[in-house]
Amino acid sequence: MPTTFTHRNLPRLLLQAREAVMAHTRPSLREHQLSDQQWRVLRVLGEHGAVETGRVAREAFILGPSLTGVLARMERDGLIVRSRDEQDARRSVIEATAAGRQLVKRLSSTVEAHYAWLESSLGKNKLSQLYVLLDELIALEQPE
Repeated sequence: MPTTFTHRNLPRLLLQAREAVMAHTRPSLREHQLSDQQWRVLRVLGEHGAVETGRVAREAFILGPSLTGVLARMERDGLIVRSRDEQDARRSVIEATAAGRQLVKRLSSTVEAHYAWLESSLGKNKLSQLYVLLDELIALEQPE
């Protein structure tokens, strides 16, 4: 006998929304031989400059073991450089190379064009409301 749920499947809807949005970005990523994870790393670096590895993992939502492989490939491809944190030699800092920064700049125009389209399609108020609601949901569900 099937279980009757009262509410819609929110995790599935969030994944569907993510996939729908990424469907516009992925062709540009693939054109530059980038995976979704590599783009998330470059986006973090593009927003913050040199970043400690743990922060990259948190902001790009990539688990440590996966991040290690992603960063190794990105370093091999000349997109990032890794160095030791000057204040704490146990920590690594990642920074985009000139080629990585150029790629972020090139792809950001594609991404921003898509966001502009979303804003014109949904309306500025609805898109802002979506951001606020998602931020509230994240804050509500995050463990202390």
